[in-house]
Amino acid sequence: MTFSVSNVERDGGGACLRLAGELDMSTSPELTAAIDRLIAAGESRVLLDLTDLTFCDSTGMAVFVRGDNQAAADGGWLRLVGANGRVERVLRMTGLADVLRYEPESVDPASRTAS
Repeated sequence: MTFSVSNVERDGGGACLRLAGELDMSTSPELTAAIDRLIAAGESRVLLDLTDLTFCDSTGMAVFVRGDNQAAADGGWLRLVGANGRVERVLRMTGLADVLRYEPESVDPASRTAS
């Protein structure tokens, strides 16, 4: 399966990227570029919807952490929602589920205390 990143509307505005397919060493530059564009455009709260992500290796996890660090430098955050199967398992096993305040449901963390 190929990888895709798409911008989606989010209730109340803000940046949301929906990821689909396999995020690995060959596809992670696409996500990095998408996050970089959002941050450069002034978005400091970035939501990644992982509902359709079927695979994520350590390179993809590093992109999540890098994106969160970039957003935090501007007083914001990067959050993950909707992962399932192997992707959710890796998030939990690595501890990134806690670090990035992962929500299993596709819920907008801006509706809660997410700072």
